[in-house]
Amino acid sequence: MTTFSDLQLSEPLLRALAAEGYEKPTPIQAQSIPSLIAGKDLLGIAQTGTGKTAAFALPILQKLAAHPERAARGTCRALILSPTRELAAQIGESFRVYGKFLKVTRAVVFGGVSLGKQVDILRGGVDVVVATPGRLVDLIERRALTLSKVEIFVLDEVDQMLDLGFIHAIRKITGMLPQQRQNLFFSATMPKEIAGLANNLLTDPVRVEVAPVATTAERVNQAVIHVDPANKAKLLVELLKDNNMTRTLVFTRTKHGADKVMKNLSAAGYTAAAIHGNKSQNNRERALAGFKAGKILVLVATDIAARGIDVDGVSHVVNYDLPHVPESYVHRIGRTARAGADGSAIAFCTPEDRGLLRDIEKTIRAQVPVIEHALGLKGVQQLAPNFGWNPAGKDKPQGAKPHHRGQKPNRNHGAGNGQPKQGSKPQGQRPQQPKPNAGGAQAPKRSGGSSWMTELGKKQG
Repeated sequence: MTTFSDLQLSEPLLRALAAEGYEKPTPIQAQSIPSLIAGKDLLGIAQTGTGKTAAFALPILQKLAAHPERAARGTCRALILSPTRELAAQIGESFRVYGKFLKVTRAVVFGGVSLGKQVDILRGGVDVVVATPGRLVDLIERRALTLSKVEIFVLDEVDQMLDLGFIHAIRKITGMLPQQRQNLFFSATMPKEIAGLANNLLTDPVRVEVAPVATTAERVNQAVIHVDPANKAKLLVELLKDNNMTRTLVFTRTKHGADKVMKNLSAAGYTAAAIHGNKSQNNRERALAGFKAGKILVLVATDIAARGIDVDGVSHVVNYDLPHVPESYVHRIGRTARAGADGSAIAFCTPEDRGLLRDIEKTIRAQVPVIEHALGLKGVQQLAPNFGWNPAGKDKPQGAKPHHRGQKPNRNHGAGNGQPKQGSKPQGQRPQQPKPNAGGAQAPKRSGGSSWMTELGKKQG
């Protein structure tokens, strides 16, 4: 069994990992860290939740600490680009935790907050800068930072950065970097445009792929409920009466839709919050902190916030709106069943969305089991898939889990496996029961188990 001490990490880093209770590296850490310590470029194909932040943070900290010269004014030695504020903040927190016994300075910069303080910090010189592309360009244009001294450059979640329109900012930033540097490139998917960007950026990289592209988390129990659009809000409220839904993440397509769902849940007596691009940074941080602490039962989010949400103990993901991009479904449901725990993902599919469901099933090469609910549409059959089984013949549907022959899922809910990853540790407590709403109405009674959960267990079993 590989341990962190086998990966040539320095004593201060091993001490920090031990203080956090981390013993065994994840696959991406075990495969990446030795090559990165050796100074090689790296192409990593991995989703969030695989431990990739530690995979690059640990060797970066080791390299900087081994040559502890102070960063010159207005420069940084390591630059990490991240697509969202939340993910940038979590990466910065990982550097703080792993580097607690090292004298390595860091700064996290993103939009939505005052530029002035960030300008002052960067002008003094910082070892590690974690930034969103747009804010970094603003700071460079204000001459708060030059990239001429960057030794290590990390592009994280590249596919989402391109989805958010950051390609021009990325090209501008990479054009300012010195030619001699180490490059790390991480993406959950690798379409042609991203592969081309990687080829231009990386030199003889080590390739690490810890999961097949566009596969779903192996321990996620998936299900779809066919429903009329007018009944979606009522259906969500009914599902939440199940006590098994201890920490639920709900995805909508639009910011307006997220706010509408959140208000409906609050009116029904549930503690809920929404997180999306129109929310201020303070509101987003407050909502995420409440969700992590268990004070908020339901967090409603758009895709722009999806990869920045790394919270232990998410029991359920609800796709209130199916995404137009099938890969987004994979990223969404990957917010549950993390660190060895089980999790469930429920999708609402309206008649207009059946084409989107078919695209998702093609992408994950599995059929999402249909379950019926009193508020759903009756008698809707599973769509005939196009990924290798014949519904009229001998072959049986493969189910909604990827195939790992001979591998049994770990049924120990919440087991951490001693693996570092982004985000906070489990709080070890159940979220508070829904509170009465402002009008004094009592929160809905949550039953010990519901018919849809029982049905899901039958489908998956």
